[in-house]
Amino acid sequence: MQKSNVIYHLINAAIFIILEVAALNMLRNNGTLQNVWISKGAHAVMGTFWGGSQNVKQYFSLKKRNEALAQDNHDLRVRLAELEAILGDEKAGKGTPEDGVAGEFRYIPATIVKISNNTQHNYIIIGKGSEDGITKGSGVITGKGAIGVIDAVSGNYSYARSFKNHEMNISARLGKEGAVGPMSWDGHSSAGAVLKEIPHHVEFQPGDTVYTSGYSSIFPPDIPLGTVGEAKIVNGATYEIKVTLFEDYGALRYVTIVDNLGKEEIKALEEEE
Repeated sequence: MQKSNVIYHLINAAIFIILEVAALNMLRNNGTLQNVWISKGAHAVMGTFWGGSQNVKQYFSLKKRNEALAQDNHDLRVRLAELEAILGDEKAGKGTPEDGVAGEFRYIPATIVKISNNTQHNYIIIGKGSEDGITKGSGVITGKGAIGVIDAVSGNYSYARSFKNHEMNISARLGKEGAVGPMSWDGHSSAGAVLKEIPHHVEFQPGDTVYTSGYSSIFPPDIPLGTVGEAKIVNGATYEIKVTLFEDYGALRYVTIVDNLGKEEIKALEEEE
């Protein structure tokens, strides 16, 4: 009985559709105005369907485009660093650096596999390891900041201590020629940091850019980190300055690993002293 009801309803639906198509066709053939209305309606339906399908295609192609853009950004960053190194090496009478190497640093593009952002000891898992040339002690950067340091490496993955970690600070500079001090996460906001030990006689303005100093053996100099905010004098001697970071840690996916080729030699000298 139920099967007969289903067949009955299907037949009725088919007859209804046939009659509707026939009626629309008659309207279309009986006048110019009706023809225009029907054509507009059909075009609107087709346009909506086509637009929806295009949005779906664009959504699924977004990942590939993001990966291509990240690779382009990495290439531009490396080429800029290479150019700066070449100009410096020409003055020193040195040759052209090898691919991916600029000055004292090797640059390796990578993708984040997992990131922690909700604790006081946040970390980053990166999808490249020792087989890709990653070594412990390398820095992790983006075009908007220095975001971590590699603490452990396996064959195909690396574990990095995030900048959003109370155990980490970065040697930072006010502007490209200003005073240098340690900068650390403020422990509260995703975009908050604190720059300390800046002498009280140093002049600066809110909105000034803070960069990596280059005094660390981990990060190259002049990577933009954030902008200067409020400041207060501590113990009557130094400034403690709030910094608003450029990098959005909630949207991180593509990074660059920077490996100081001379870090082992620097470390050996420091251990001797």
